[in-house]
Amino acid sequence: MSYNIPSHLAKFDELIPCHVPFVEGKVKGHQDRTNYSIIGPGVVEDTKQGVKIAEEHGFNIGAVSTAPNNGSGSHSHTTAEVFLVNSGPMRFYWGPDGRDGEVILNRGDVASFPTNVFRGFENVSDSEALMFVILGENDPGVITWTPKILKEAKDSGMVLLDDNSLIDLDKQNIPDGRKLLEPLQEKDLSKFDHYTLENIKRFVIRYTDVSKYIVDDQHYNSNSIINYIDQFQIHEQQFEPHIPHQTGFGLALLRGIKAHIHPYSLDCSEVYLCLDGEWKITCDEQKVVIGPRDIFSVPKNSLRSVRQVSGVEGNLYIIRQKN
Repeated sequence: MSYNIPSHLAKFDELIPCHVPFVEGKVKGHQDRTNYSIIGPGVVEDTKQGVKIAEEHGFNIGAVSTAPNNGSGSHSHTTAEVFLVNSGPMRFYWGPDGRDGEVILNRGDVASFPTNVFRGFENVSDSEALMFVILGENDPGVITWTPKILKEAKDSGMVLLDDNSLIDLDKQNIPDGRKLLEPLQEKDLSKFDHYTLENIKRFVIRYTDVSKYIVDDQHYNSNSIINYIDQFQIHEQQFEPHIPHQTGFGLALLRGIKAHIHPYSLDCSEVYLCLDGEWKITCDEQKVVIGPRDIFSVPKNSLRSVRQVSGVEGNLYIIRQKN
């Protein structure tokens, strides 16, 4: 099988950043952040944002790096949004006014937020924080912002047109015949769901609690598995998910000093995302090594294997297309 291995590799330090990816990009508390589109364009409103791997996977993967006291304002999605905290802590809050509840998440924590609910996040550490974000489907739709965010954005000189295209009023005028996106009315806001803290906790798995979720795959005591979302299978063993969401993709974690998966093939999209360690990946006898924050999109139908080679415990997220 012929394919170009480098075109499937996304080294984090080589990604092209976008500094004003959304309409809130000049608002205080949201302006000191950087967005990366790694697999698919995601929901970035800046059409000039570069995409590292454009091939459709059935899901999108991006990353956001935020300065202290910065993050994203309240917004909602029509498809799944799963957060993988790489460094933090990060404060997540939800509800139209952000007061329905909040939770603080740290490195290695995973949170899957329901659709049709407003959510936002903020870096509450004293240094730069990083998260990876997985969005469902090839086209994850557009972001729905609260009226407060759209007003603050307009005051800062950023607006959305009625087709959700982004306009920086410092650089261009609103095109003739075009209208601004109208903010939601109160009757529209009432259609969004509300969740208590206890509700949201069902969709969060903390890295410090891995002993509650981790399962040995009974393969020479080398592999520990946490299966977050949808069913996961390696070495002919099935693992049930711990988060009850239908996202269109599966998410699991492979962990161990000598963790590995023997050669196998899939006819769907699969991505490896390194949390820590070093992982040697072999695809039809071609080899590549990924380290922390790197991503590798495995060519479909390739015979692939993966092995942790750093000599210390490593953690590798595995994302698989399910829809």
